[in-house]
Amino acid sequence: MLRRVMAVLTAVLLSVGTTKAQKVINGAGATFPYPLISKWSSEYQKINPNVRINYQAIGSGGGIRQLVAGTVNFGASDAPMTEEQMADARKAHGDVIHIPETLGAVVVVYNLPGVTANLKFDGRTIADIYLGKISNWNDPRMKSLNPGVKLPDKRILVVHRADGSGTTYIFADYLSKVSQEWAAKVGKSTSLDWPAGIGGKGNDGVAGQVARTPGAIGYVELIYALQNNISFADIRNAAGVFVHPSIPGVTQALTNAAKTLPEDLRFSITNAPGKKSYPISSATWFLLYKEQSEYNQARGVLEFMRWAVTEGQKFSTNLDYAPLPANIQALNIEKLKTVTYKGERILK
Repeated sequence: MLRRVMAVLTAVLLSVGTTKAQKVINGAGATFPYPLISKWSSEYQKINPNVRINYQAIGSGGGIRQLVAGTVNFGASDAPMTEEQMADARKAHGDVIHIPETLGAVVVVYNLPGVTANLKFDGRTIADIYLGKISNWNDPRMKSLNPGVKLPDKRILVVHRADGSGTTYIFADYLSKVSQEWAAKVGKSTSLDWPAGIGGKGNDGVAGQVARTPGAIGYVELIYALQNNISFADIRNAAGVFVHPSIPGVTQALTNAAKTLPEDLRFSITNAPGKKSYPISSATWFLLYKEQSEYNQARGVLEFMRWAVTEGQKFSTNLDYAPLPANIQALNIEKLKTVTYKGERILK
């Protein structure tokens, strides 16, 4: 009996010791890549049980703010940091580097009971809906884009993000390229002064609002539309071709828009040329400081990121993200190797 009690106590003590030894890596930011980061977290812990990734999907704006505040080990954003944000971070803790983690599509979702055909949109029409200039589903421009589709005489309820959002940045970046009026009146940012509509928090909030509201239109990352079983539109690209959102369309957009990547890896692939390019495509980025203050924690972050942008890419396709091509994976590894502790590189 005593031997059995001692065995149980030993197991408990070992369990406690293992828990105490576990390294927790804290990240926060974009909801766009959250399903993939969540998958990475669970898969990485299987191969490295002493590390736990704690990621909070609070929106790109929140992730950048927490990174600048120094309350997380890494941020995540679908919008590259602005020069002003980079300057704020530099004053707080130093230079920030951008690591593209995956590629995905932002889709235009809608809720029109009785309409079974895939609707078609062009960029200027989407912009005018969000500007409040087109307010009814049977507007003549909608009819001309969708011949043969019986569109209802129903008001359009515009749904947008209520929080600081990289998905908003991607959407607005695209609209700024296809609509001069949008570029002049609204522009592109993670937070906008919306001319029309109601807000939802996170990709899931926008998806849920559209799913619950007949007549609604919104924009979300592709997986949120699929998970919520919401209809999403074909979008006319820069070549004049209507393209259905897909992984190949995102990959083609990267291939055609980013033939030469900037050294800092901050780039845009919206409204890319090419007949097969899906026009509202983007990368999403890990953000971290180039000079780290704690060696062991920093090494844990870097080893996780190195795995995520290489081996971890095999989980992308099943979650409807486009895997990073080999050249970006290689650039990411070189960028991660520039991170230092007390002036010395952490990864070799």
